[in-house]
Amino acid sequence: MSAHASELVESLLDAHPGHLPYLVHGDDTVSRKQFQAAVAWEASVFTAHGVGEGHTVMLQMPPSYTQAEVLLALWQLGAQVILVDHRLKPPEVDRLRSLCHPQFFVDTDIQGRPPLGFEPRYEVVTTWCHDGQAAATGHRLVQFSSGSTGLPKVIGRTVDSLSAEVRRFTLIEGMPKAGERSLLLSSTAHSFGLIAGLLHSLAAGSTVVFARRPSARDMLTAAAQYDVHVVFGAPFHYELLSTASDLPALPSLRAAVSGGEIIPPETAARFAAPFGNRVGESNGTTETGVIAMDVSGATRPAVGPAAPGMSMRIHEGELEVRLPEGTPYLYQSGEDRYVDGWLRTRDRAELDAAGAVRLQGRSDSMVIIGGLKLDLTEVEDVLCQHPGVTGAVVVHDRATEAYVSADAEDGPSAGELLHWCRDRLADYKVPRSIEVLPSLPRTSNGKLVRRRDVLAQLIDH
Repeated sequence: MSAHASELVESLLDAHPGHLPYLVHGDDTVSRKQFQAAVAWEASVFTAHGVGEGHTVMLQMPPSYTQAEVLLALWQLGAQVILVDHRLKPPEVDRLRSLCHPQFFVDTDIQGRPPLGFEPRYEVVTTWCHDGQAAATGHRLVQFSSGSTGLPKVIGRTVDSLSAEVRRFTLIEGMPKAGERSLLLSSTAHSFGLIAGLLHSLAAGSTVVFARRPSARDMLTAAAQYDVHVVFGAPFHYELLSTASDLPALPSLRAAVSGGEIIPPETAARFAAPFGNRVGESNGTTETGVIAMDVSGATRPAVGPAAPGMSMRIHEGELEVRLPEGTPYLYQSGEDRYVDGWLRTRDRAELDAAGAVRLQGRSDSMVIIGGLKLDLTEVEDVLCQHPGVTGAVVVHDRATEAYVSADAEDGPSAGELLHWCRDRLADYKVPRSIEVLPSLPRTSNGKLVRRRDVLAQLIDH
């Protein structure tokens, strides 16, 4: 029998004594008991709004104490939480709402303006959606991943799946233990920050430390103030940290883990030099959670061995993960990825002699920018929605570049198209540059050429 979401919440909240600190920001510390009381209060407010078992709630809120409290409160009530990154622009959110039809939309009073730094608390705004639909499945966490057609894939996680991943993290050697402190730089709107960071810390009795801003100075200040034991971040966090000139003493630091994308070897080496810690790796997907992980970084350049309880294989050069409980995709959004109980990750990979996973790049149009996944076809789709654009190709090599075909006389300018993208795409998805051409090159069978070197030559001429 599947576990109820409230059982997961209560098991996490009751796992350790209430006096232990749980969330920390600056000089503000929230104990487990205080956090539990805040979750109960938020649940009572949502109950007054009519939120209950099986209701669907879209949640868009910056990482914060409030976000964590609201998420667990909604789960305590048995709601299906549709988690949306706070950086998405209103047209992107509207697109997701049209896919999932939530009954309630919960956000903040900042109205889509991403904060410049971490704020612990926000005013919660709950809106009833007249066209909302109740949950049709038992999934209690719904997230999104870019799709190869430009349409997002809708991914559901059950309570059993979430519980299993939390247990998995507790079994991975080197993860934070009771009484330890971890600096959480990864976004809690995504799986790694949410589960390895927030939920695992509840299960383990460890403390989550947030930095004021994603700058080297603020991250190091937070790390030093609380003498952290572990750092969780994305490669761009370690790039910033490795270039800092004024380094504090971090006597308790014993591990640093990169998630979201593979960290470049040179970045890992620069971080290791002054701090004396290798950067470990964590590889996973929104659909599966963590797949392989090595906190110590000893298996580099491999990511690490399979996480406890994960079954994986290399099939035709691609990493696949066993999901016997059924497809994680809702609304038939990812049928090509889940076949006969196996999920195709679209990561090209091999296993080394010790069984550790060595990743070799993507096999599709997905790229990772600052730890966030982006399907280049999503950007192409937005560009092609402009009435003056007849075609678009987006490539990525260190930066995202767009090549667009349009009428030479009255077509849109590159500046106009950049504004078009900024109004419709999260900032990290907006191309660094856009080139407007009379036409785009095609192969002999009529397909658009997607090679950057060929496209760049057109600009030179």
